[in-house]
Amino acid sequence: MQGKGFIKFMAILLGIVCVYSLSFNLVTSNVEKNAKAYAKGDPLKEKAYLDSMATVPVYPLFGFNYQFCKSKEINLGLDLKGGMNVTMEISLGELVKSLANNPTDANFNKALTVAQTQLNAGGKDFIGLFVSEFEKLSPNGKLADFFSNQDNAKDLKANASNSEVKSYLSKEATSAIDRSFIIIRSRIDGFGVVSPNMQKQEGTNRILIEMPGVQDKERIHKLLQGSAELQFWQVYQNEEVYSVMENINKTLASTLKDTTAATTVKDTTAKTESKLAGLAKKPVGKDSSDVKKLEASKNNPLFSVLSIPTYQAENGQPALRPGPIVGWVAQKDTAKVNAYFKRPEIASIIPPTFKFMWSVKPMEGSKVFELYAIKVTSADGKPDLGGEAISDARHDFDQKGKPEVTMYMTGEGAAKWKKITAEASADANNKKAIAIVLDNTVYSAPTVQNEIPNGISSITGSFTVNDTQDLANILKAGKLPAPAKIVGEYVVGPSLGQTAINNGLLSFVLAFIVILIFMALYYNKAGWVANFALVINLFFIMGTLVSLGAVLTLPGIAGIILVIGLSVDANILIFERVREELLHGKSTALAIKEGFKHAMPSIIDSNVTVLILGVILYIFGNGPVQGFATTLCIGILSSLFCAVLISRLVFESLLNKHSNITFGNSVTLHAFKNIAFDFVGRRKIYYAISSVIIVLGFIFYFKNGGLKLGIDFKGGRTYIVHFDKSIETEDVKSKLTPLFENEAPEVKTAGNDNELKITTTFHIADQDTHADKLVEDALKAGLAKTGAKYTIESNQKVGPIIASDLVYSAYGAVLFSCLLMFFYIIIRFKKLNYGLGAVIALFHDVLLVLSFYTILDGVLPFSLEIGQDFIAAILTVMSYTMTETVVVFDRIREKLAEHGKDDLHGEERNKLINFALNSTLSRTILTSLTVFFVLLVIFIFGGDSIRGFIFALLIGRVIGTYSSLCISTPIVVDLGKSK
Repeated sequence: MQGKGFIKFMAILLGIVCVYSLSFNLVTSNVEKNAKAYAKGDPLKEKAYLDSMATVPVYPLFGFNYQFCKSKEINLGLDLKGGMNVTMEISLGELVKSLANNPTDANFNKALTVAQTQLNAGGKDFIGLFVSEFEKLSPNGKLADFFSNQDNAKDLKANASNSEVKSYLSKEATSAIDRSFIIIRSRIDGFGVVSPNMQKQEGTNRILIEMPGVQDKERIHKLLQGSAELQFWQVYQNEEVYSVMENINKTLASTLKDTTAATTVKDTTAKTESKLAGLAKKPVGKDSSDVKKLEASKNNPLFSVLSIPTYQAENGQPALRPGPIVGWVAQKDTAKVNAYFKRPEIASIIPPTFKFMWSVKPMEGSKVFELYAIKVTSADGKPDLGGEAISDARHDFDQKGKPEVTMYMTGEGAAKWKKITAEASADANNKKAIAIVLDNTVYSAPTVQNEIPNGISSITGSFTVNDTQDLANILKAGKLPAPAKIVGEYVVGPSLGQTAINNGLLSFVLAFIVILIFMALYYNKAGWVANFALVINLFFIMGTLVSLGAVLTLPGIAGIILVIGLSVDANILIFERVREELLHGKSTALAIKEGFKHAMPSIIDSNVTVLILGVILYIFGNGPVQGFATTLCIGILSSLFCAVLISRLVFESLLNKHSNITFGNSVTLHAFKNIAFDFVGRRKIYYAISSVIIVLGFIFYFKNGGLKLGIDFKGGRTYIVHFDKSIETEDVKSKLTPLFENEAPEVKTAGNDNELKITTTFHIADQDTHADKLVEDALKAGLAKTGAKYTIESNQKVGPIIASDLVYSAYGAVLFSCLLMFFYIIIRFKKLNYGLGAVIALFHDVLLVLSFYTILDGVLPFSLEIGQDFIAAILTVMSYTMTETVVVFDRIREKLAEHGKDDLHGEERNKLINFALNSTLSRTILTSLTVFFVLLVIFIFGGDSIRGFIFALLIGRVIGTYSSLCISTPIVVDLGKSK
């Protein structure tokens, strides 16, 4: 075997990377164990302990702090951890109306309405739909008349063509989505979500947000859907605020008793009793090696949690640091400082012109926030300038090549800006800052150097390119409203997540044991080699998932188990070929060499087809489907490396030690021998069986009123409700129907008699932000009438637009995968009829699975809905068929090469195809049984949430095996009868 040294090097290197990636879980687990021991069941104490450890080194070797280690541990999906998954949609219709200054033109507004309707029906480009519809309604109309104005004259001329206006609107729409993304991200960061996951859905006006651990749905709704308000405020300087802070501290000291908190390091250079002696020169937590936890003095309750910014003056004494920052506070103490400021005795001594605000994010490398004192100069408490004054903002570079932001004001805004900047820069020795505020948090507070008369300003500082891009987007956020609405959400309770973890782990362990036992019993010593490769494979998969930052979901666990089941396929292919070579009288060493050589084409072909489908699943799916696809793709690559290369190294080592390597026992060695089943001759019987099942499927389709679509594909809301006792579905349905305005919900048991799945389309198309609460209040009122105690374990909402998009994505995934498989087979085997045979078999499998779903719907005790996970199952079933089919095709190609022929015809071809099917039958049956048993274990122990998904895989495994033996390859005969 060539390249053994390189393979060993790669295995060791990959092993080190995986050990490093997985080690973070051990470190964080140890810290959290200590936190639980310290808290003794008090969640507030536990959180306080973990907050205090955020910047403390906890990784023994590299000294990483807990915050860093936590960010590197394996991410659990919502179905395993609980939390919220939200899909936000930016209302481009309202953006366009705002850009046009809300015109009353009938054709303009009708074009907007029609464009929105077309978008709801599956359209993609809202701007393109709007422009196209406007041109239909007003053939001679000019869009520039609506959008061109003095403020955007540099971007859009008054005589611009409709296509130029379309480009302008598309650019503004993209910018609005980017601005909304930044605003929403900052709000979530401020909310304190641990490891939030946000991504823009490319090609759409939607943003996907995953927030593990979050359960306060109403608060999240308000947080995400509130309108952004950009403001410009003058700010007080540090020296102007210190006396107020000192007064607050003294007042608190006289009214608070027994207050203790963490304080900062005192200035060890201070030797006098000055007022500033003892105040921190650095923010708390800025450098964890300089910070010590000390008991706060009862005389300094505010200063025990808030550090006044100071510096060391020339005389060696601490002095107040100039600038707009008036305090540094650790994140865990910001709530305490807010509470101090709200106390009646404190609020009364804070001047009415003061308004305290926090920085939008902590200082770099810490969990410390900056506090600003905003100067209220108007009697009505409004800001000096609002976001409507901004006409544009761009990230740029100054003459020295450093990142900066250039801000442009409207005509009215420029006049106000001139006055504000003149006041801020009036004192040459004491330049003042102006705070840029969004959602009552300070994004930046640049110091004004000079009066700005023309409304064009440059904002400079210690910025990165990302900083200036974000700030430019924030400045533009207040210019034009683009409301964001929640069009889809998924909420999972923590108890449901823990159940999913338990079920997932149980199914994982049992499935793994099933495979290990089977391989050891069937292939004897060689089976143990395969088992060793499987263990290494599992280690590599988990390590790679963590190192890539992938999110592990319940379908992801199913994907790992499935990959482990499929990875034995490569070992079975190799071992069966080795056994064939041994029967020809070859030595063990030569048989192993030849077995690996002859099995490689089939292994590569079968794994490439599954990998292609995994990539398609990842591209077209989202959420759980992407989790499944991610583990599938990583697992396939890892399995190839372990099953082929690692196992080969182990065999080489055993041969060098002259060990006796056995590939079976007295029972298994002669299994599947001397089989000569006439698959080709009986093909018409198989065609008839498949036709009967498909016809029955059509009959039940019309009888049941079509396929039972899940809310993924039709839109709606689904609630999983746990009751304290068993409850009748019809009773719940009758109580909910009147409250849902006589729109009857669908009520089913969800695994147990005391768990129900309630689905409704009540108010699903309602765009009002209060619609969600209205539906949930009606649900709770109906459930209360049952007289049973209940808990809403999870809920999911899918809007009509999301549903239509998912339907078209599903069609695209299935058709695109069929097309790719067709071209792959033609390129790989250079036969058109082979490609056609494979693709026809794929469509046959899809129809058969759909037929079984319609026939068995209502018969089985679990839901058989068609949703995203079903599409994932369909594509996986297709991969089964392709895997089985290409193995047979490879054997046909091998036999043709042995005879020195390109192809055969007539009875000779029939004999060759039968030979290929029978010679690979052992591998086909063994692989199918292995995967089937694995899926059966997941089906039984994996939990209700993936039972329908696994059922599709189960029947798909049977159909895929049947199709590869009885349909796809025999079709090659009928498609290639004539030369």
